Amino acid sequence: MEATGTDEVEKIKSKFMSAWHNMKYSWVLKTKTYFSRNSPVFLLGKCYHFKTEESGELSTDGSNFDKISTEISGNVEEFRKDFISRIWLTYREEFPQIKGSALTTDCGWGCTLRTGQMLLAQGLMLHFLGRAWVWPEALAMDSCDSESWPSSTVRKLTASLEASLTADRDPRLLGRPPARRDWDGTERRNELYHRKIISWFGDSPLAAFGLHQLIEYGKKSGKMAGDWYGPAVVAHILRKAVEEARDPELQGVTVYVAQDCTVYSSDVIDRQCSCVGSGKAGTKAVIILVPVRLGGERTNTDYLEFVKGILSLEYCVGIIGGRPKQSYYFAGFQDDSLIYMDPHYCQSFVDVSIKDFPLESFHCPSPKKMSFKKMDPSCTIGFYCRTVQDFEKASEEITKMLNSSSKEKYPLFTFVKGHSRDYDFASSPLHEEHDLFSEDEKKRLKRFSTEEFVLL
Repeated sequence: MEATGTDEVEKIKSKFMSAWHNMKYSWVLKTKTYFSRNSPVFLLGKCYHFKTEESGELSTDGSNFDKISTEISGNVEEFRKDFISRIWLTYREEFPQIKGSALTTDCGWGCTLRTGQMLLAQGLMLHFLGRAWVWPEALAMDSCDSESWPSSTVRKLTASLEASLTADRDPRLLGRPPARRDWDGTERRNELYHRKIISWFGDSPLAAFGLHQLIEYGKKSGKMAGDWYGPAVVAHILRKAVEEARDPELQGVTVYVAQDCTVYSSDVIDRQCSCVGSGKAGTKAVIILVPVRLGGERTNTDYLEFVKGILSLEYCVGIIGGRPKQSYYFAGFQDDSLIYMDPHYCQSFVDVSIKDFPLESFHCPSPKKMSFKKMDPSCTIGFYCRTVQDFEKASEEITKMLNSSSKEKYPLFTFVKGHSRDYDFASSPLHEEHDLFSEDEKKRLKRFSTEEFVLL
């Protein structure tokens, strides 16, 4: 009876905390995002120019967007389309109960898991869809933060709102999604993959990279549902999740996590050259995750140019980072400000197992910007390489970037030839039988857990 009473108390406590978090995180912070007209904007390797003859900033309240030429406006729209097409994963509520807890929401504690999911989702989008892909319906989304977009968009949203308040409008039309044009074979194939990728991140126990699965892998490093996770721990959890994924579509992808800021080239290539699927020959694409610190207590601004250089690469899949006590997914920059997607927005659970589940809540309608100086030094950088040749080319390019940007004696991280075992480090085998983490990995994960900042 006592145990039952304790369970009931935990359930009541969980419901109370859930209600508080839902109230706290369901509000959208109405802040204006400004983009300079005189500086390029980079988003995961793509460069956009908003330059006009006039100087100043693009005021996102719509006060001076009418002065922009059609050509520049088009570039703004291309940027919008590209940004909205990235997969956005946020706090959710009312999803199936997490095993071993009474939790049905991750509000207040799951932000780093969400930013890790976004980084992995971008890697899978590069793998299955390519960097040039954009969601055909991206610009049809209504922005939840209209201040972030041009006046033309604001006018459309205002007109839509006014129309919805008039008695002349058929109430049956309200909320109806925009009409879908006829898609050709390639577009249909891409849309299937688009939905499939999102479904892998669904908030249910069966989703390969859903919150429920990630928490199960986190238990191996001593983490539980409701705990805070740092960027390095999440990197290792993502690696395990990809290794354990059983979907045949995912057998051609692997994840490598750098050891002590070192990428061992032979270990990466071994992962790429391991069997694909059921004994088939071939090479796997690899997502390389590098946990680093960009300084001591505060971020060292000497690393700014390197971070900008990384986000300028098309094979970069973003950065799991944030500011102290908040995790963000960094995807681009303009000048000395980072562009990010924020997981701290509580949305309702979406059942991704049903046909034609709604996609809108998985795409962020407005970008946010933050000064590099405010970035917390703990982060994980991600890259995607489709082939061994791509990896070798990337390692050379990034090494040059590391050497040129480093004012210190040692670069932020390094690529070295050979295996980790050649340098007397314990290497983790490609296939572990029972325990998901080796003893060496557990020690490293516990060290990361104690060293990293607390995320809310």
